[in-house]
Amino acid sequence: MGKIVRRLLVFALGVPAVGALVLALPFRDHLALSVAVVAFSALGAAEFAAMLAGRGLRIGRGEAAALGAAVPAAALLSVQLRDYPSPLLIGAVVSAVAGWLLLSRVFARGERLDRYAGEVAAGLSCLAYPGMFMAWIVGMTRWDGSGAAILTFLVAVFGGDSLAWLTGILFGKGNRGIVHASPNKSVAGFAGGVLGPVIVCVGAVFILPGVFAVSSSSPIPSAPAAAAVLGLLTGLAAILGDLAESAFKRSSGVKDSGRFMLGRGGVLDSIDSIAVAAPVFFFGFGLLFAGNH
Repeated sequence: MGKIVRRLLVFALGVPAVGALVLALPFRDHLALSVAVVAFSALGAAEFAAMLAGRGLRIGRGEAAALGAAVPAAALLSVQLRDYPSPLLIGAVVSAVAGWLLLSRVFARGERLDRYAGEVAAGLSCLAYPGMFMAWIVGMTRWDGSGAAILTFLVAVFGGDSLAWLTGILFGKGNRGIVHASPNKSVAGFAGGVLGPVIVCVGAVFILPGVFAVSSSSPIPSAPAAAAVLGLLTGLAAILGDLAESAFKRSSGVKDSGRFMLGRGGVLDSIDSIAVAAPVFFFGFGLLFAGNH
């Protein structure tokens, strides 16, 4: 099966599956979606640990998975508890996990002691990436109209990725190699990657006017203009997320983060853009639109 066919198959099956997860299972503040975020964060952290091991920073993949799940799981718990303050709970979890990494190895000896700094560094890295970024998707479930907003975010990132791929194939032959971490990426592809989220977000204003109503405190009073800015920022963040993961892979000497996702490599290869774009969309939507009040 060719790479293009596999990519199209994943898109054709994956996007409806994500849409169904968001829209068909909204119960208890999108609990099913939040559980999926925790699971993918754990799998992504395990893959990240394998890449770090290629640079001598080693931590067990099981422990890495638990570390990756910690922050989104804390965000999920705070949403389910409703009245419990999220920053306090998430801060407590981060402190507890970081404390575990620092203190659980202090009595190590010999070679294990020699690996102390590398294990702690790898553990803190897996705690942060991708889980701390993915946790903002769980935070979106608190919003009014959360299903529509989350689906807009995901479609914007997926749409940007797909349009980047298409414009790169059609118009990118002579303008590749501007970023050494990912030499196959082109200027045309980057343009498509930004244009896709802009189109999706502006379209959402007309399809979902109740959700994408401009906030009274928004610095941009026009809803379409505000949506265009939101799409632009989301698209740029998604591109940077993809490039950051490409830099990690190139530094670690691997082509894909794993083999979990058909046609896309590993879990990190599929969520890198989503992870980095999530906090940007979260704060951008909160600043510009009233749907989260």
